[in-house]
Amino acid sequence: MTKKRKNNGSADEDRHVKSVKVVEQSSPSPPRLGFENPLLPLANTYDDDDEEEEYGGRGDSGAKVGQNGRTGEDDDEDKDEDEDDLANGYGQGQRSRLVEVRRDCPYLDTVNRQVLDFDFEKFCSVSLSNLNVYACLVCGKYYQGRGQKSHAYTHSLEAGHHVYINLRTEKVYCLPDGYEINDPSLEDIRHVLNPRFTKEQVDQLDKNKLWSRALDGSDYLPGMVGLNNIKETDFVNVTIQSLMRVTPLRNFFLIPENYRHCKSPLVHRFGDLTRKIWHARNFKGQVSPHEFLQAVMKASKKRFRIGVQSNPVEFMSWLLNTLHSDLRNTKKNTSIIYECFQGELEVVKAIPKNTISGNDQNTEKGSDGGDDHDNITTETSRMPFLMLGLDLPPPPLFKDVMEKNIIPQVPLFNILKKFDGETVTEVVRPHVARMRYRVTRLPKYMILHMRRFTKNNFFVEKNPTLVNFPVKNLELKDYIPLPTPKENEKLRSKYDLIANIVHDGKPEGGFYRVFVQRKSEELWYEMQDLHVSETLPQMVALSEAYMQIYEQQQ
Repeated sequence: MTKKRKNNGSADEDRHVKSVKVVEQSSPSPPRLGFENPLLPLANTYDDDDEEEEYGGRGDSGAKVGQNGRTGEDDDEDKDEDEDDLANGYGQGQRSRLVEVRRDCPYLDTVNRQVLDFDFEKFCSVSLSNLNVYACLVCGKYYQGRGQKSHAYTHSLEAGHHVYINLRTEKVYCLPDGYEINDPSLEDIRHVLNPRFTKEQVDQLDKNKLWSRALDGSDYLPGMVGLNNIKETDFVNVTIQSLMRVTPLRNFFLIPENYRHCKSPLVHRFGDLTRKIWHARNFKGQVSPHEFLQAVMKASKKRFRIGVQSNPVEFMSWLLNTLHSDLRNTKKNTSIIYECFQGELEVVKAIPKNTISGNDQNTEKGSDGGDDHDNITTETSRMPFLMLGLDLPPPPLFKDVMEKNIIPQVPLFNILKKFDGETVTEVVRPHVARMRYRVTRLPKYMILHMRRFTKNNFFVEKNPTLVNFPVKNLELKDYIPLPTPKENEKLRSKYDLIANIVHDGKPEGGFYRVFVQRKSEELWYEMQDLHVSETLPQMVALSEAYMQIYEQQQ
């Protein structure tokens, strides 16, 4: 048995020697250029892409051996670069590559961190391909490949920019020389390209009171950074800023391992955006949600898109449902979205019988004769919800003595009575019915939205009624009946406000801003796109609230 193993070992060594000989003998010479290039001898040594030959499978014999003795380069990078080569006609099949790793690159001082911006889509600025894209660390532009016929190689010769990072594998190379740079001074760039959090760091986020400093000298708070309004995308920005205050949701997306099984680009882009917002080592104090918006446009089939103002309530509803459907566990039909936001309603629907089987004339008779109990069908059902819609009282039609419109006010508890199980709500679609709602299960995070906008055939109207609400200690049990808790469970009916979205301006235009709370110091901040400023809690309650998120007290 021992002898047989020795024979196998010697066979492996022979095969390894043969593979190295093949590497040395089969490396093709690059095409001759029409001009004399003093860097060409170096470029010849390290050809275009770090591909390797697979000699009957990837084992010890197929591992790539570099001049520094490293083996087993990144398989995915090899595959991507080979696909890129074949797509551009740069190579005929897979070929082995020798890549030297050096620390003493003379061009590291040309790296310009001021121009680096990794918030945009990873596409080559010349070919618009997303395969095997490198970022020039001197000018910040994206180029495809690093072989002799690639755009990055050409850019290195034309512009004299020599340091490039692979946007997927995070490896840094010097072009046109072709060697890999392994220098610890580049770690900060890798962290900005792909922010990382440990579980310990995530647990300490809400206790952190330290400010961070951007490269331009400006200070910013991790988690309280402004979001760039690309064009009419403030409805997305306020929604994202609100969801960043939901601690379990934020913690889930800060660690990519939690959703590594998911193939949805929307989920991964949302996770990338969450990590960039909470990263404490950013080069600048704001983030552009460009990649996330592109994923939103694709997933929503351009229902929400750049350049068209939309409603944050509709966007929030679509985003939560889409993230749930992409993340859900098929066996239990649950996800982090449902764990945070899902509650349950008991719905009692009283339908006149004539409206079910009759025509339009019978429908009118049924709605008029609703007091006749014999003609009413009652249906009781349980319905899950992610947000609750509150109806505002109609504004006054007349002006006061001073010829100014009276701005009415209503306490939040008054409009919450819709869910006390007794108040009747009239609906006409899909048919005339009287509805009564009662909350049977409270969510950990409760989203309320005030129905301020009404559409008719001609225009959109906005209800200016101010809602008076508490910033802390919203006690629901005093106003709506709540389910009795199970044994050994405490009734948690107190909520604290953590985000308040406001609409300013005309109903068909205007803009959105949001008030959010910073938990580490219990301070409130007003955020409108790139503008972030501290504000008083009293100012939060003076605005025209449109959508709110409340957190259940533990």
